Amino acid sequence: MTTFQQFRWQAAAAAAFALCSVSAQAALFEDGEARKAILDLRQRVETIRTQAEANNQRLADENGQLRRSLVELQQQIDGFRGELARMTGRNEELTRTLSEMQQRQTDLTTRMQENAPTQVEVDGREFTADPREKSDFDAALGVFRAGQFAQAQTAFADFVKRYPSSGYSPSALFWLGNAQYATRNYSEAIANFRSMLSVAPSHAKAPEAVLSIANCQIELKDTRAARRTLEDLIKAYPQSEAAQAGRERLSRLR
Repeated sequence: MTTFQQFRWQAAAAAAFALCSVSAQAALFEDGEARKAILDLRQRVETIRTQAEANNQRLADENGQLRRSLVELQQQIDGFRGELARMTGRNEELTRTLSEMQQRQTDLTTRMQENAPTQVEVDGREFTADPREKSDFDAALGVFRAGQFAQAQTAFADFVKRYPSSGYSPSALFWLGNAQYATRNYSEAIANFRSMLSVAPSHAKAPEAVLSIANCQIELKDTRAARRTLEDLIKAYPQSEAAQAGRERLSRLR
């Protein structure tokens, strides 16, 4: 039961009670007193009704204000939900971006490690070389060992041009000279063997390079030059296998 209904019930009860009282005492009072009592009763009823209406209006106003507050609260909640959704989406985007950056960093680190210079040993010499540099040298040497001397000549010539300061350079010049010897490019072979000796006279293959120069000179029918080269070989590298082969070759030239 609402407050307004309670007030109406109280007013009706009071009115009924008052009327009953008037009826019972009508004979005791004169008409003027009866009218006065009726007017007082009406005034009391009107007062109660007015109070009930005022209370009902106050409750209606309070209910309206409460509804408006609820609507505003719901709007705020919806706004917070939207902002939370945007923040969640932004957080997911940032998470994806961070993951992609970490993956790129991992890939970059892997590539750097793959391309990092490594310590290698070739023909008794240790030096630092890039992975690509090592791969190119090994590929050219593989072509030579496969007996494809023309292709090996091209491969080693390209290697020397690309890596002029490489630790592989003396060995590359040696194998380039051998590939040229195999393809009968004797003059070019002599030039590359001499280049190899000028940059690495103590190279493990230096005695073989000198012997190869003599062989090229013999092929070119330059016996005098071949004899001088073989004598230099025996003098410079007397204990080498190449020097032993040079002595035998020199004895046949005389």
